[in-house]
Amino acid sequence: MSDPNKADPDTTRSLTARLVASSSQFLNKRGIYLGRRSTKLHVALYRRTGGRVGGRMPAWPDARILLLDHVGAKTGTRRTSPLMYHADGDILALAASKAGQPTHPAWFHNLKANPDTTIRIGAESYPVRARVATDTERNLLWPKFVELFPSYAFYQRNAGTRTIPIIILTPRT
Repeated sequence: MSDPNKADPDTTRSLTARLVASSSQFLNKRGIYLGRRSTKLHVALYRRTGGRVGGRMPAWPDARILLLDHVGAKTGTRRTSPLMYHADGDILALAASKAGQPTHPAWFHNLKANPDTTIRIGAESYPVRARVATDTERNLLWPKFVELFPSYAFYQRNAGTRTIPIIILTPRT
């Protein structure tokens, strides 16, 4: 039973926010993942504008996006992925959701093989070290991701038996 004093997030969100979330869910239910197709354009716009374009999820102002550099675990190819993040003190957390697809994203495997990397937030770059969150850390952070962007709950349901991992990024000096 829901709390009558609490507004339903589905009805208080803007039409644009609901459209973004529902179109993403519609495509993901059908196994269509647009991540690879849109990444190059997103990264180029983000870099060119210092994050003014592409630095936030459309219609979700609290859902901030960073650029994660990573090196292919098998190929050694350098890549960049735009990802939503949650800031918690000195650490940043990333959800390896792949929009609820049944496999982990390539960047997740790449970070496990090559954890020292860089990120870009806005116009600034930072050296970081990546690691997979412990179960305890994940249990604390996952609700924050769902609060940040409620489609994460759908992504976890859509992922089936795959538990979406969370990656912790800590600063390197």
